[in-house]
Amino acid sequence: MGKRQDKLRLGAFIYYSGHHSASWRHPLANGKDIFSVDYYIKAAQIAERGKFDMMFLADYLYLAGVEHTAAGMLDPVTLLSAIATHTSKLGLTATGSTTYNEPFHLARRYATLDHISNGRAAWNIVTSQHDIEAQNFGRQQHPEHGLRYQMAEEYVDLTRELWDSWHDDALVNDKENSIFTQPGAVREIHYEGQWYSSRGPLNVPRPPQGYPVLVVAGASKAGIDFAAKTGEVVFTAQQSLEGAKAFYQAIHEQLEKEGRHKDSIKIMPGISPVLASTEEEAWAKYEELNALVSEEDAVAAVSHFLKYDLSAYPANGPLPELPDLAGASNAMKSRIQLFIDTAHAEKLTIVELGRKMHGARGHLEFVGTPEQFADLVEQWFNEYACDGFNIMPPILPADLETFVELAIPVLQERGLFRKEYEGTTLREHLGLERPAPAHFKKGQVV
Repeated sequence: MGKRQDKLRLGAFIYYSGHHSASWRHPLANGKDIFSVDYYIKAAQIAERGKFDMMFLADYLYLAGVEHTAAGMLDPVTLLSAIATHTSKLGLTATGSTTYNEPFHLARRYATLDHISNGRAAWNIVTSQHDIEAQNFGRQQHPEHGLRYQMAEEYVDLTRELWDSWHDDALVNDKENSIFTQPGAVREIHYEGQWYSSRGPLNVPRPPQGYPVLVVAGASKAGIDFAAKTGEVVFTAQQSLEGAKAFYQAIHEQLEKEGRHKDSIKIMPGISPVLASTEEEAWAKYEELNALVSEEDAVAAVSHFLKYDLSAYPANGPLPELPDLAGASNAMKSRIQLFIDTAHAEKLTIVELGRKMHGARGHLEFVGTPEQFADLVEQWFNEYACDGFNIMPPILPADLETFVELAIPVLQERGLFRKEYEGTTLREHLGLERPAPAHFKKGQVV
């Protein structure tokens, strides 16, 4: 297959003190840094130096296991608002739950981030995962998995209506005639859905990008349908080239059914690279990290995620035959199935599977040289298994700096990745169109 004409997209996924769950114990990391704005500003500036499309911050609305692992998160939108003032080109992506935020509140926060950053904001749309989150908001459990996606579709529809409640040219600031906004250019929306409603208008002008870029994740049937209807960037966990190509095709087949153009979405699997100038050195770094995860912790990780007690099985034996845990789950159905399939395909022991979970939570791990990494990236990209990658450094910020210093130049030399930013907004970086205010009706007056 020939070389693609478009460029690779790269996201820098900043997660605790690194994506390896034991990274906070490593000499190159400091767990306390995860509550320091300077830590995130430094990571963002490293990513911008490497010409990354975006920086991505996750969010969880609960706290667990804090005694023995790094846990807790600063609010990502607030954090990215601070980072926006220390960067000029890097896209800024924050996770926001549709289950535990009101649409008006979320629309306002992301519109504000887009204004502060001059058009670099993105919203990673999630429906949340665990009942412990529900209990923090006065509920006992989540809505059912499929229902959460149905509710999310309506939630996003309302959010876009709120962003569209101001016309792009609404602000005129005519002092002489005492006209602040163009007549009829700001409207009430009177949205009435099955689960959500809002009078509107939003009290923030339309974002510079029209909408912040809409990011989604999930590989279940409901997740793929939601991505094709709503997403502009898809984060996904894929363990093989064949699986990634099948997922890419499934998204694009559904995209066509929705009547959307093939270039209106970018698919970016996660990858956690351990890089060094030699293979031997890279594997030594990888083993050093894995040695920080005990057998007991590895087995506990598998049991916790699968919601199935494996303590009675040999830790260095294979994963036993299990009931349909993915089908029974109300959380991350596709990720549970991915772990089970990976364990069988790679003939992993329970301990090995647990350490893989600690390493990248089901995303692809890579160990080797920058040239070998570029070989993998080039193959996946040219064979349409992805449009780019979400880079997940095992240790932060050290491994992000290593990636920028070692891998980025190789990708640039091969013509896969930009040498300079050509635009200023995240939509321009990603090659995504700026949406027109489709819901706006002229002639309406507030």
